[in-house]
Order: sequence, then structure tokens, then C-alpha cells
Amino acid sequence: MRRSRTQPIAEIEKWTEEDQVHQWLLQHVNAYSKYAIRLQEEDVSGDCLVCFKKQDLLDLEVKSGPAVKILSNLRQLSKDQEPTLQPIPHNEQKEAPNPIQPEVSVAQTVASDPAEPFNTTEVQADKMLGKKSGKAQQQFKKASEEKKIDEPKPQNFKARRKETVVVNCLHCFTHIYTCFTNSINSFSSIFPYHVYFCNIEIFSKRTNQTCKSVFSVFLKCAICLNEQAISLPGILVNQALNMYFWFFLQTSVLPGVPNITVVIQETLDNLKKEDFKKFHFHLKQYKTSQFQPIRESKLEEANQGEKLKNLLTCGGNSLDNYDNMIIVVNKSSPEQVQYLKFLNKLKLFCVLDFDPDSNTQVGLCHSYRESRWANLHTPSQYQGQIDSVIKNLNLYKQTSWVFCNGRHDLEGDSNKELNYWNWLRKSCSDVEQLVSFICNPEVFLHGRSLIMFLLLSPVDSEKDPICDTYKAFMKHIEEEMIIHICESQSTYEKWKELIQEKLDFDIDPQSVYELSLSEVNGTVLALRPFSESSERLLPSSDSSFVVLKNKDEDLLTALDILCLNQCENIYEDKSPEFNDKRTKVEEEFYRGGKVKWWNFFFCDKDKQKPFIKRDKYENLKRMIRSELRESKEMCVLLNLFHNPGCGGTTLAMHVMWDLRKEIRCAVLKDNSLPMTEVAVQVVKLMKLENEKPCQVFLLIDDSKETENPYKLCNCIPQTVVSHSNINVDKAQSCKVIILNCVRSQNPKDSYRRHNPSQYITASLSPEEQNEFEKKLNELRETHDTPENFYSFMIMKSNFDKKYIDDLVHNTLENFDFSSKNAKLFSFLALLNSYVAESEISRSLCEDFLCMKRIRWQEESALDRMEPFSNLLIIDRVEEWGVYEGIRILHSSIASACLEEFERSHSLKVSDITIEILHCDLFFSIGVVKNRFMDSIQQMLIARQQKKDGVVREPFSPLIDKIHSEQGRQTVQQIFVKASTRFEKSLSIPQALARYLYIKEHDFPEALKWAEKAKNIKANPYTFDTIGQIHKSNLKSNNDRGKQETSCNPEDLNTNIKIASNAITAFKKAQELADSEEEPEEEPEEEPEEKAVDESDDFPQKSYHVQGYVGVLEIAFLVFEILSRLPFFDQSDPMKKMYFQRFLKKAIPITSVYKEDNERNNIYEEIIKEHERFLQNLKAEVKETFELLDSFFTYMKGRYPEFQRKISSLFKHYVSLFCNTPKEMKKEQQNNPNLNLKINIEEQRLFLEKNQADTFVGILQHLDKPAEEIERITECYAYLQKQHHQLNDKKQKTKETINCILSNIVLYLLKPNSKHVKSIDSLSDLLSTTLQDVGLRYPFPDPYYLALLLFWPRTTEEDTEIATYVTAIRNSTRKYLTPLFQKRSTVAHLYLGKEKGLKRLVSKPQLDENFKKMHRETLAQLWRNGDIFKDKTIINRLQRVRGSIEQGEVFANYGKLKIPVRPALVHRVSGGFSTEKVSFYLGFAIKGPIAYDIQYEN
Repeated sequence: MRRSRTQPIAEIEKWTEEDQVHQWLLQHVNAYSKYAIRLQEEDVSGDCLVCFKKQDLLDLEVKSGPAVKILSNLRQLSKDQEPTLQPIPHNEQKEAPNPIQPEVSVAQTVASDPAEPFNTTEVQADKMLGKKSGKAQQQFKKASEEKKIDEPKPQNFKARRKETVVVNCLHCFTHIYTCFTNSINSFSSIFPYHVYFCNIEIFSKRTNQTCKSVFSVFLKCAICLNEQAISLPGILVNQALNMYFWFFLQTSVLPGVPNITVVIQETLDNLKKEDFKKFHFHLKQYKTSQFQPIRESKLEEANQGEKLKNLLTCGGNSLDNYDNMIIVVNKSSPEQVQYLKFLNKLKLFCVLDFDPDSNTQVGLCHSYRESRWANLHTPSQYQGQIDSVIKNLNLYKQTSWVFCNGRHDLEGDSNKELNYWNWLRKSCSDVEQLVSFICNPEVFLHGRSLIMFLLLSPVDSEKDPICDTYKAFMKHIEEEMIIHICESQSTYEKWKELIQEKLDFDIDPQSVYELSLSEVNGTVLALRPFSESSERLLPSSDSSFVVLKNKDEDLLTALDILCLNQCENIYEDKSPEFNDKRTKVEEEFYRGGKVKWWNFFFCDKDKQKPFIKRDKYENLKRMIRSELRESKEMCVLLNLFHNPGCGGTTLAMHVMWDLRKEIRCAVLKDNSLPMTEVAVQVVKLMKLENEKPCQVFLLIDDSKETENPYKLCNCIPQTVVSHSNINVDKAQSCKVIILNCVRSQNPKDSYRRHNPSQYITASLSPEEQNEFEKKLNELRETHDTPENFYSFMIMKSNFDKKYIDDLVHNTLENFDFSSKNAKLFSFLALLNSYVAESEISRSLCEDFLCMKRIRWQEESALDRMEPFSNLLIIDRVEEWGVYEGIRILHSSIASACLEEFERSHSLKVSDITIEILHCDLFFSIGVVKNRFMDSIQQMLIARQQKKDGVVREPFSPLIDKIHSEQGRQTVQQIFVKASTRFEKSLSIPQALARYLYIKEHDFPEALKWAEKAKNIKANPYTFDTIGQIHKSNLKSNNDRGKQETSCNPEDLNTNIKIASNAITAFKKAQELADSEEEPEEEPEEEPEEKAVDESDDFPQKSYHVQGYVGVLEIAFLVFEILSRLPFFDQSDPMKKMYFQRFLKKAIPITSVYKEDNERNNIYEEIIKEHERFLQNLKAEVKETFELLDSFFTYMKGRYPEFQRKISSLFKHYVSLFCNTPKEMKKEQQNNPNLNLKINIEEQRLFLEKNQADTFVGILQHLDKPAEEIERITECYAYLQKQHHQLNDKKQKTKETINCILSNIVLYLLKPNSKHVKSIDSLSDLLSTTLQDVGLRYPFPDPYYLALLLFWPRTTEEDTEIATYVTAIRNSTRKYLTPLFQKRSTVAHLYLGKEKGLKRLVSKPQLDENFKKMHRETLAQLWRNGDIFKDKTIINRLQRVRGSIEQGEVFANYGKLKIPVRPALVHRVSGGFSTEKVSFYLGFAIKGPIAYDIQYEN
């Protein structure tokens, strides 16, 4: 280096020395050293540089990105003031990233420089440390009078820390170390501390190699107060001091450099002002005396308590540094157990217990389980896939207590304690596998997990299982990850000796052994959080409170319970720690972190600075209170719809915080849990510590719009009855309010479709904008740059897109996709734009950035992500345990980043997607990686709701965008690559199949991928996909056939084969759906059709009847194709008649008249080949219509999208098959013998046309005009008269049953009609029919009529009605498919107070009383049973007396007991209590139903 001082340069052209160009490239352009050296080698001076163009740099092997950056900075020089070039060491250069080199040991470093042995340096350093501060203070004062050097801006320090410092020789380091140490010691009068060690990299130039040596671990600080040494948390100040020391090294390397001490003074001034604010409260209470260095060993000996605290808190004073602790403990004595209460306070992941008596009355495990919950396991239970073990053992949610050598509280030889040799043979391998599982990087989160060996009894020899366990740990982790607590010094000495003999390292720095267990217990309990000093409280009945016990909370793993004294008594109000916590919490939240209860707590503490109340706050709070007060339902579901990132969840939590003293509050941690399990925990919270049930307010953050909240709402009332001893009267007073926060692209539209609900959008009212402006001013008082809280500023700007775009543009100005940090940032932008609640785990980011994990890492992943880290935040993710995930601050920023990538850097979302799929690291096995993989898959397949809120878009937004911009090739490339990454997932090939047949109409290729999905797993949805592809193919062929003038006979053959394959697929899909309890994947749908389907992003309750609908659609496509054949032309009445008769199996294809030509002959041969399939279609269609009619009529639930489609198809069916051809009428006139048969056929066609030829079809006429059923009744009367001429007994029985029902319906709609028969006549007809069919008729219809006509009067006892109830139940089991068996049936008729047919009351007649009520509101009254509390209903219906015995409900008429089903199961109390009840009676196809069950007592 030629200059020893800074040198301003006036003109670039005068840079005649290549060193100046070299300095400019390194210091201002921040280019890699290899490019600076390359230009230096080519003698590039200033006048050369100004002539350079991009190609010139490329010719010098400078890559495109750096070349553009160099030229950009060069152009900037012509506008700005000339730069100041700082002198740099000859080798101080920024290197391009290289693979991590193995570290050179200290011994190797010494060997490389024999002239200056390393131990000499250590001696010199030790002498310096012993000098008094007086001389140093004089040097300091003298140095401070010199001219000060301009200090770099603070934000550059992070970047500088990454640069490499080169020192020519070891004695040069000695000089630097001397100056730095003396200067710091001189500073002790202001803030006395002593430097013991500092990190530095030493390079030996003699070998021309980079030799690294780390000069110890970290800087340790100590304050001398009244002759007593108090150690400050050194690890917390290490980073700050280290940063300034690196800066110092870069600005002074050689001996004799002036102003070194001035630089030190300035940096230390800065240090004192900024980084040590948090420690000033320690100094205010004391006057510092003259600093006296204290040897580290003395500190350790005198402060074992401090050492224990530092080991557990990383040098702080809170146990929150570690999320998971693993305890390894040997045998304890009963006297010791009382001093081990501190274990209750630790976040225990698992305990490896070698004491077989631990779960006996005097054992440690038994003591722990008295106040906390732990599941008891054996080592062998930890074998298997990581995610399966975590789920099965409930790890992270509850402590796992593992008995590693027997368990004496259980009987059996397998539970006996083993001696060492037997343990080694039988149990050692299981324990080693357990340790391997614990130490897996996906389980043992480095920096957040700690292992403690708690030795409560001596370990006398290496032949002890705990020694083998320690060695097993050492195979997987570093020794610094383990701490040791020993019950006595003698136990420790022996333990230390055993480890040194076998493993050759000193455990002393990680050990505590001079404290008694009582002192250990007290020291740990004194650490924060002070959970022992303040009980967590819950509101209870009559304005009282109860204590939430730790054990109870441990058992409620699904719920995050909000207590009324949440966050209290942890920090002293207004203390430095309190203020620091508040500052940190506010900064995290306003930058973009998730809201915490702390945010509301701190705002409540300062009434002058309240939390911002959104406009909908009062409305939401009022709605919740209203439901608690007025709703008659046990569980009420409220929805809060909101745009992503607009504060919806924050609003919900704000309301919950303010209601926490009135009602028990909790947040559902995991929405994917079984809702039955969640319901049990909610009911437990309701009953906790109180005989009278308490109201519960549950918050669900439902980012995927699943059915789970609705399932939970149904599960809770059932659980109250079946899993608790709450009687029904109390159960009715129980209330659970579920507030479901749902992300929605159209919150206002969703709000209109759901009642009750609220919504909030990404738009602030003027009042809200004023509140945000006021909050910004408040934040300026406590935060240096609140304008950098970008998430807050986005909302304050009212989500102004220009603000977001400018922010992103400035941050991404030097974006280079070839660098790892830029790639990772682009991955986050893509993920956060398209997947809600997504992040990448910090550990995975560190792996991608090739960062080595150490215990207390000085450089974080965010440091490596510069210059993008200002847009990133680290979140704690509580899934599979707590881990840290990195994401972009706000979803709108992520979306703007993708736009900026494409606009300024020509980087498309497809490029980023392909790059993610290309990275092997992301797709290796691991729990945290699995979550990331799930997010990637969701990004490709998750389909959003359309605006109507019923159906979804056919593809994910990402695939839609890629298709619109780049087309099939890129989309297919992504899906094909994804299918190799997600080999066991059927969703990827299924999505590709959907894309190929909908967008590209490539049916063969689509079918190939659909078959691949089916081969992964055959379920209703994979078969449905195959059916939909065939249907789409057939439809396409049919549309093409309509436009062609001439038809190719071979097309007919192809189309019939396609139709046959489609029907086979749809039937199989429906068959699987009928037999499955719950769906797993998604079915298909045409993009223009409205169908309810199943997927991870929008799951429905079941596949429903989509397979049946698919069969109908295919059949009508076949009918249409056949109708275009020359001999089936529908415009010709005769040909239409042949068409009908052929499909009704009346004639074969050979009997159909057709012209004799080659084409017709080929058609005939093709039809003959498929004749059986074609002639079965019409009957199959008719049967399917009847089945679907039954489904929609008898079953609970509304399916408008299916019903509309089926209604349209039935109209088509009527036009094809339900019209009598004119030729038949002519023939009827010419041949009187055919008159009767044709009349009967016409009557039946009329019934079929009006959907009255079936029992269920007639029942549907309860809600239709009376004129229709009157004509139908007349038809059946005519058919009854002709029965003597018919031989078909089944047909006669069916028509007789339908005739009776049509009379009943006609009487209810038009009682004075002349076609209505008397009840006696109908009863006699039914009695005769019942004698004919017996009790095993395959359909429930006659037994349903028996319930209507033969139900006993009040005093009637001697009837066979109970026999018919049994018969109808048996019949429905056979008649109704499994699809029907899973669903509840509805009653169409109810028992009234009148006599005869008048006592039958139809549901439409009851609904007449509520004409003015909104339809959905009325439906809700029927669902929850509140309709029966209306006076008009009470006056109309007959209340029946009955009983409940062994959980069954009976209607009682004297000694006669008739079994009935309860409409609402939860109204029947558990415990098989025999009770007298009364209820209203409804008649459903499965038998009588009891409504509004009331207990007489």
C-alpha cells in the first residue's frame, strides 16, 4: 500500500495508478477482489476506465452482473462528488464466495511461523491484560486530542464484518491487540470491563496460504462492585464489541499508524451510547471502583450460581432462550425429589430416565406428574419416520418421559431393571436409536435446544448405561450442546474423569457441581419467566376466578389459552427490562411480525398510547356479546372475512383480549387436528375447576377455508353430552362462540353469503388513517426509525401500491439472481405471494446459504440476506415443535417483488419455480423440510374460490399466470419436474391431467397422468379425474360431429368405447365414495360447470353424488350421438319411435328399419357389438334419477348445484322418452284391441314425465300446486281399475303404494277434492298390501305409509306399529346405499293434534307461518330445533310422551313402546340414565324421529 492517508481525487482521468482503480472497485463498487485484480493486471488506470463499455469488461472475464454494477457506479461518479479512497492493506479484499475450507488448527498456524511462536503472543497478551489502566488513560487522553477520522455509517458495519482482514504476521496482531486492549482498559472509568478474548483471523503470508486461527470464543465482561465481581452477560455484548473491533482492524494494521486510539475512542463512544443502554441499570445502583482484572477461573469458582444461569439462559436472565430441553437423569433418592421442582419450569422435550423407581410414589417422574403432564414411553417407541413418531408420541406438545432401564411400577419381566451387561445386549441399541432421533437436525434445533445430564447419584465406572448414553450423544452433537449438573463435587470429579479418559475433553466449562440441589432449584426458579410467583387465572361463574394449573394446560395441547392475567408479573413496570421488552415486541409487530398478547398488554399499561381500534372492532365485539346473551344454540360459529395482510387476525385477537375477563378464551393452535379431539379439549376448558360450565370463546385462524370450523361446531354439542357429566339443562346453558378468521379475496361478498359474520378489507377509513398517523408519532418517541416498520407503513399509507413498489424497487436495485441470497429471497417472494402462512425454516435457509451452525451464532441468516434483510422477518412457528421461519414482512411486498423481478430483471415466476424444484436440498427427508415441501405443492395445486364462493378456479393462481404468459410447455415442464419431487403425491399428476384436458384438449396425455395418479392411490377423486377426461373427450367429439356434414362410422365405435370407459370410471368413483368415511383428495370438474369437489385448498364434506351425475351426463351424450344416426333421426317421428323402442329393449338393432347401404350396415355392426351396453343405458338412467330423487328428498342438506343440473337432464329425458309418438295414436284408432294397453302406457308416461311414478316423486309434490297431484291421483285411480288385467305383480304393488301416498298428499293440499279416498278406504288398501308384501319388502315405502295411517291414538295400545318401525329400519338398510346410511334423514310429515288424515301436518304447511322470514334464517331454526319453540308450531303439533332407556328413545302409549330416533343426538344425556321425556314426532323414510326432546324432571 503506497499511501498512509486518505486521498481525495479530483478527476477520474487523473487516476494514473492502477491502485486507485483497484481501491475504488473494492471500497465503492464493492466488487469481488478477483475482478479488481483482473483490471489491475491489465494496467487499467482512470483514463482507461472511463472508456470502458460492457463488452470490454466481459472480455476481461468479468461476469455480466458485476459488469453492469461497475458501469453504473462509474456513471454515478460523473454526477456526484468524487469519492474518498481509503488506504487498504495489500491483501484486504472481498473474495467471491468459495466452498468452506477446513479450519487450520493453532498448531498448524504456529508451524507456519516459527520465528514468532504462538505461545509468545499469548504471553505478551497476558502481560498487557495485567497492566494498570492509568497509563492507558493517558494514552487515551493524548490520542483524543488528535484529528478525528470520519466514521463510517453504522449500516455498513454488517457488510464490513463479512470482509476478510489480513495481517502480515503474528507480531502485527500483537501490536493491534495491545492498542485495542489498552484503549478499552482506559475506558473503564466510564464503563469498567476487561477484554479477555477477541475473535480474529490470522493469515500467514509466508506460506502464501490463508491460515485461519480463532483466538478463543468470545469477549467476557466483568464489573468490580464493592470488591465483589459481577459478570455481565458477555455473549450479548460480544457481537457489538466484535463489530467495532473488526472495524478497528480494517482501519489500522501496521505499527505506527496514527489516530488508532482516536478510532477506538469513537467506536467505544458509539458502543457506550447505543449498544450498552440495556446494561446501564446495573451501573446506576453502584459507584464503580478502580478496575481490577479478575481471573476467569476465580469467577467460575466464586460464581457457580452465575455459571448455572449463564448456561441455561445464554448469558441472559430468562429461560426463553431454549425451546426444548432434553434431560438425562440417573437414580434419585426420595430426599432429592423435593429439590427438583425446577424441572417443572423448564420446557422439557423429553426426559431419559435411568431410575426404574421414578414413577413410584417417591420417584422423580411421579413428582413431576403431580403438577405437570408427561407421557410415559420406552426407547423402542422412537423408531420409525420422524413425523410419525412426533405425531404418535405427541412430542413438542407434551413432555415425553422415557424409561431407559426398567419401570418398577409395572409388572412383568420386560419392566425389570437390567444389570449393565444385560442392558448392553437388550436395551442399548434402542437407547442409541432414541439418541439418534433426538439429535436429528430436524428434531434437535441447534441454538434452540439444550441437553442436561442431571447426575443425582454417583457414576462409579464406565460400565454404566448413562456413560453409553453420553457417548451416543457425542456421536451426533458437539460437547458445548450438553451441560452437566451434579449433586456433589465428588460425583462430578468421577464423572469428569470418566469422560476425559474416553473422550479426551474437559467438561468443566459446561458443569455445575458446587451448588447443592436446593441451591440449583432456587437459582432456576428465580429465572424468568416468573411462572411460580403468579398463578394463571381464568374467569369463572358469578364473577369469580379459578387457577389454571400447569398440568391442565399441558393436557389441552390443541389450545393456546388466554388468561385474564396474561403477561402480568413477569417484568417490573417501567423497569429497563420492561421497556426493552416493549420496544422489541413493538418493533417486531410493526415491522410485520404476528401480533402477540404482549402487544395488547403494553398498550393497556400506557393508556395514552392505546392499541389501534379498527372500525369493525365494536361491531365484532357487540356481535359476540349478543350471541352469548341471546343465541339458543350451544355452539355458534361466527366468520370474520378479511383480505390477507389487512389486520383481520389482529382485530380478532384484540377483541378476544378485551373479553378475556368475561369469558374463557383460547386460540386453536392447529386447524388440521381432528375436530372431535378439539371438541373434547374445548369442553374440558369449559368445565375446568368449576361444576357449572363456563362460556368459551374460541378463535380459529382458517387460512384455507376448510370445513373444519363447521365440523367443530357440530362436534361440540355432541361432546358435551357424550364426554361429560353435564346434564342437558346445564348443557343448554353452555355456550361456545367460535370466531373463524377466514382469508378471502372478496371479504365483502363472503360476508353477504354467511350470517352471522363480519368483514374487513385492505382499505382504511379516514378515522383509521388518523389513528395510524397518531400511532406513528407515538412510535417516534420510543423508536429511532419507525418509518422502517414497513408493514405498519403499508397500512398507514392505506395500502398504497406506489409506496410498496418504490420500497421494493430501491431494495432490489442490485438484485443478482445468480447469488444464493438473491435466489433465496426470490423463493420467499414466490412462496409468500401464493401460499398463505408460508415461510422457510431458518435452519433450511442456513443450509442453503452454506452457513455452519454453532451454538451461539454471531452471523445470522438475515445478515447473509443483505441487502434484502430489511424486508424479511423471523417468525416462531409452532408446528412440530417451535422452530424459526423466515418470511417477507407483508404479502403485498412479496407480490411487488415478483413484479419487480419481471420488470427490472427479466425474472419470471416460472424461472423461480423451476429453480426451487431443481434444488435437491429442499426435497430431502425432514420434518421442517416437509412443511416447506407442502407449501411448494400447495403453490402448484391450491385453487381459489371463484367470486360466487361455491366453486373454485380450475387451476392454482401460479399455474394460471404461467399458462397465460408462457403456455403449455413451461407448465408441463414444471408439473413433470414436480412429479419427480413429490413421487407419492397424487395431486401433482392429477393437476397436470386436469390442465392437459381442460386447457390443451390433449386427452391421451391427460389420461396417462390421471392413470399415474390413480396408481399412486385409487380413491373417488382419481377415478373421477379419469371419468372427467373421457367425458370431456366425448363432448369434444360430439361437438365436432355436429359440425361435420358426413359422419365416419368408426367415430361411433370410438365414442361408444369412450362412453363405456367414462361410465366405468364414474361408477367406481361413486362406489369408493359410498364406502369411504372421509375423502382425501380432489375430484374433477369442467371449468364451466358448477360442482362441489375436494382439495387441500377448499375441501368439502364428501364426494356426494358426483359419480351418479357423471353417469347421467355420459348417457345423454350417447343418446345425442345415437340420435344423429340416419335411422334414429329425431325429426322423423317413426325413426324417433324406433330410437325409443331400441333403448327400451323393445326391439333389437336388427329390427330397426333403415336404408340398405354400406354405411348403415357398418353402423348396425358397431351397435350390435355394443348392443348390451346401449340398451342398458335408458334403464340405468331411470334408476339413477330415482336414486338421486331419493337422496335430495330424504336426506338433510341442500345441494342446489347438483339439483339444477339433474333437473335439466330430466327435462331432456322427458323429451326423449316420455312422449307418445303420433304413429302410436294413429295405430290406436285403427286397432281397438291396442286401446287399453296404449291408454295404460300413456298414463304411465304422464306419471314418469311429472316425476310421479316413484314414491319419492309423489312426496315431492307436498311443495307443489294441488292441481298436479290431483291429476296424478286420478291417473293412479285409473291404473288401479286396470290391475286385474295386468300380470306384473311388482308393478301392481308399486302403483298401489303410490296411489295411497298420492291420496294423502292430495288431502293435505286439497282436502275437498273428489279424487281423495277416505282414510278407512286407504287403510284397508294398505292393510291388504302389507299382507301381500310381508315384513321383508325391499323398499321402505309401504312401512312409511303404515306409520302415517296406523300410528296409535293417545289411548291406543294394541297395534303392530312397532313391528312396522322395525321393518322400515331393516328395509332402508338394504334399499339405501352406503351413501345414504351416513346421512341423517328429514321428516316431511309431522304428527298433529287433529284426527284422521288431518293429524298429518306437512313441513311446507308449517313453513307457511314464516313466509316473511329469510329462507336461510328459517333453515337455521329447523337445524337447531328452535322452530319448535314457536307458538304456531306448538299449537299445531302433538307432543308425545316417551322415555329414554339405555340411551334409546321410545314413544310410550300405555304399555306400548315404539322406538324413535332423536333428531339431535346431543339432546340425549349420556350415562344410560332412564328418564321420562316428551317430544314432537316426525315421519322420515328411516322411521319416526323425535324433535325437541324435553325432560319431564
